[in-house]
Amino acid sequence: MRTGRVIVSVLFVVAALVAGCSESSDNVAAPSALGSWHGDIEVPGQPIAIGVSFAEDGSATIDIPVQGVNAAPLKDVRTEPDRVEFTVPGAPGDAGFHGRLEGDRLTGHWVQSGERAPITLRRGKIESLPRPQDPKPPYPYRAEDVTYRNGDITIAGTLTEPEGRGPFPAMLLITGSAPQDRDEELMGHRPFRLLADTFTRAGYAVLRADDRGVGGTGGTLDEATYPDLAADAAAGVAFLRTRPEIDPARVGLFGHSEGGYLAPMVAALPGTDIAFAILMAGPSVPGADVLIEQNKVIMASTGSPQNQIDQQVAYVAEWSRLLRAGDIEGARAFTQRHNDSLPVAERAPQEVIDGFNTPYMTSFITHDPQPTLRALRVPVLAFFGDKDQQVVAGQNEPPMRENLAATDATVHTFPGLNHLMQPTATGKPSEYATIETTIDPAVLTYVTEWLTQRVPPR
Repeated sequence: MRTGRVIVSVLFVVAALVAGCSESSDNVAAPSALGSWHGDIEVPGQPIAIGVSFAEDGSATIDIPVQGVNAAPLKDVRTEPDRVEFTVPGAPGDAGFHGRLEGDRLTGHWVQSGERAPITLRRGKIESLPRPQDPKPPYPYRAEDVTYRNGDITIAGTLTEPEGRGPFPAMLLITGSAPQDRDEELMGHRPFRLLADTFTRAGYAVLRADDRGVGGTGGTLDEATYPDLAADAAAGVAFLRTRPEIDPARVGLFGHSEGGYLAPMVAALPGTDIAFAILMAGPSVPGADVLIEQNKVIMASTGSPQNQIDQQVAYVAEWSRLLRAGDIEGARAFTQRHNDSLPVAERAPQEVIDGFNTPYMTSFITHDPQPTLRALRVPVLAFFGDKDQQVVAGQNEPPMRENLAATDATVHTFPGLNHLMQPTATGKPSEYATIETTIDPAVLTYVTEWLTQRVPPR
């Protein structure tokens, strides 16, 4: 579960970020700066690899793989040989590059919040981070891009099905928080693509869909509430049941993080008749409690002093109280005052502040999963990683066991895994991009074995 939007910030969030660069070349005639470039911002001990592409129409984009930034548009772009510049919209401290073209290099400085770090860019696209688990064709199954509707909203997704006539058991994948595409792409990882590939190879049809306002799906996520999103998922379940090759009595749900909140809500809707539910790092306590614990753990792991942690917890608690009271305007004013009181280098961009005070965020803060978890009467697998700093296992596993006591439930915590179920030493979100593994193979095996025991593919 993520508590905010991806912030394109470099010097502002340099702790524990590591990446590499490539040495390929583009055929761009000198002395033009047009084309693709890559290099490292030379922050001591923590170089940050970036890629920049300058187009003939005067636009430019930036890639920061280690921060999950892909082709983000730049502004204030200049490409004269003696003056090559750009700034990053929305980044704290007016982040940007100031340099010049010198032969086959762009040399200059990354400037942010009054600090300067040297950087040299060389021609060629930046290498993507290695993702060895990304499924690659040819696939031993069928894949089809599909659309279906929930009221006025068109939802776009991908349905993968085993070869053969069926009828197949099926599942709908429900993403975590913030705008997500159908692959739940994050920091170069595509966990839902991997899950769909794994389960389809095991004999299950899998539907994964873009969130509202992402890809081919209409609407705006910030304006949606949890009942809206549960209805979107229920529409996916209904769509699966229209397919003659799918067994309508064996359609289940897989929810990751916030999806673990939504899946039991979908199961509680009249007529959904879910066959099973799998909850990966799904919270079992109210959203405000998840957020406060998340702040405590992440700040402590980065060495923040206790007084700063206490101040942050007090701030989050008061903001949550305002949202729980339905006072979105009061919450907005409170977060704005707090942000304005911070040093300029520590202030969040305005769009981030606005994104924290929406109907969608209110749903997260106010949601109590206990009633819908206790109402489940189907096989349930709920699992956590003991290094997860976003949905902390110590906070969420015991209530999950208690809430699922009345049904056929398996609750399990994997040692040494983070929120994405990657192997990790610390669990810090800043490490997601640098870990090559998308989901630990032991998790994929465990979940598949549980699934085939409860809902055999044949």
